[in-house]
Amino acid sequence: MKDTQTKKLALLVGCNYANTPNELHGCINDVLAMRQVLINRFGFDPNHINLLTDAPGSLVMPTGANIKDALDHMVDQAEPGDVLYFHYSGHGTRVPSIKPPHTFRRLDEAIVPCDFNLITDLDFRNIVNRVPKGATFTILSDSCHSGGLIDKEKEQIGPSSLKNSNFTPTPTSIPIITKSKTIPFESILLHLSSLTHINTPDLATHFLELFGDTASLRFRFPSHEIDSIPSLHEDNGILLSGCQANETSADMNPNGGNGKAYGAFSNAIEIVLKENQGDLSNKEVVLRARNVLKIQGFVQHPCLYCSDDNANSLFLK
Repeated sequence: MKDTQTKKLALLVGCNYANTPNELHGCINDVLAMRQVLINRFGFDPNHINLLTDAPGSLVMPTGANIKDALDHMVDQAEPGDVLYFHYSGHGTRVPSIKPPHTFRRLDEAIVPCDFNLITDLDFRNIVNRVPKGATFTILSDSCHSGGLIDKEKEQIGPSSLKNSNFTPTPTSIPIITKSKTIPFESILLHLSSLTHINTPDLATHFLELFGDTASLRFRFPSHEIDSIPSLHEDNGILLSGCQANETSADMNPNGGNGKAYGAFSNAIEIVLKENQGDLSNKEVVLRARNVLKIQGFVQHPCLYCSDDNANSLFLK
């Protein structure tokens, strides 16, 4: 007999990029903390939580291919009514989406796995399109330029729907080392070029040379095929982003590097959930996280992208 109980499945990815010029400090802490929240607050079975980090000794590293394999596996298991959750803490970036000689070069959002095999907004759109009707797939991305990380998803809270206040951060007496969770695409191009030894500014050439079929759809498909990938009218994707597409998210290293490091957005979400024990809608979670970051003096504005119904549905319920 088929088990009709709702499944709750999660993939948590933390990339610290240790001992590289792009090193962060709080990303692994973020997903370890969220793992406990999922178990204690939302009733996730620990056996249904997949944790990928680039900590020394990790058996499965959070490469682009491994993250996408884990996401595909999670979606393949999903049935109507299931709750899927992906939490990413690490670097983000924006890349030009259309090659020359086109004059218009839109910037597309992406996360940066430990091997630089980018996962772009189009990849997340493709994954969301596969989620069964009646299930939900929530993405929480604590990374720079994370607004709009699901291509063509409807904005509920963001630059077009809320005006940003002219807020001046309050100076703090606690020594805090802050680093933006972004890698400019020029730096990604330089890194990839050093591996391929191909002299071209075209990112797609380098990604296809290094990663082949595991490269992002952005780099594998012609532009006319990319444009034909639809967004569903009422899809099941819910994106909580750490900032707007043109902003950066902060990685915090308190007490001069001697305290417990964390991502500002992940930490704000934890504070919101701790201070509000009752159910919260996705919209309430994002608005309250915005307020926490504002009070703390951060200049980043979390956003929400999803359907109208999912904006008012309960977070991870």
